[in-house]
Amino acid sequence: MSQYYSKFQIQHAGILDAPYNYRGNAMSEEATTKPSLRHRAVVEFKEMLALTAYLYVCLGSLMLLKSAILQEVGISFDVWGIAIVKALVLAKFMLLGRAANIGTRYKHQPLIWPTLHMAFMFLLLLLVLTTLEEVLVGLIHGRTLAVSLAHVVGPTFFIGFATSFVMFLVLVPYCAFRVLGDVLGDDYLLRMYFVERLDRQEDGGTN
Repeated sequence: MSQYYSKFQIQHAGILDAPYNYRGNAMSEEATTKPSLRHRAVVEFKEMLALTAYLYVCLGSLMLLKSAILQEVGISFDVWGIAIVKALVLAKFMLLGRAANIGTRYKHQPLIWPTLHMAFMFLLLLLVLTTLEEVLVGLIHGRTLAVSLAHVVGPTFFIGFATSFVMFLVLVPYCAFRVLGDVLGDDYLLRMYFVERLDRQEDGGTN
């Protein structure tokens, strides 16, 4: 019967191309060397693009549904322009949260807990930063505080709660991927998803 592997078994079961520690980072001089500023900028830019694309698909799908409903009553609604701007802004805020190690409190617990905790903390971060941004924009354009807050989650409590809950559900898959990447290593996880699947093998036998 298949079992979960310990850190030692993962390192020596022939799964990875090089010895890996618990976080999946290659234990070599190159891995322990601090990356250059240019390398870090490239990595962060790629992560920004990937996160923006993910949020664009999720938010775009929701806005497409909203557009279809509004068109039934004769109201035109721009979908894709709003979605890409919203995705870029939220991705920027989330990367700031990652740089500040938001949502890492339960990283040694079973993966479901750090996943849900990270998603909830990111949701709070997005609500706070988006609110501050909308209030600032409202002050520039002469809007009242109530109008600015309505731009964040909606005009009523129930719409705001529903919007926040949907955003929490959007964040859960991303946070699950991040948490799993912290355990296996981002490079290894991406390779399994997009290059080839490497199945874990039992030591000295099969299932």
